[in-house]
Amino acid sequence: MGPIGMPELILLFFVVPLILTVVALISCLMATFSESTNKLVWVIVIVLVPVIGAILYFAISPKQRLKA
Repeated sequence: MGPIGMPELILLFFVVPLILTVVALISCLMATFSESTNKLVWVIVIVLVPVIGAILYFAISPKQRLKA
């Protein structure tokens, strides 16, 4: 196995974070929150701080979302 090539780096640094951000954004937009402003705040956080915002969303938001 050789060194990491360009396709692997593109996948690691661009595609994976993009997918994580898109999944977090879709999840946020489909969720129902206990307070109406939480959805807007989470969308802003996910869009402005893509990777860290998505990780924070998945870590913190389950406590704020209503159970379906």
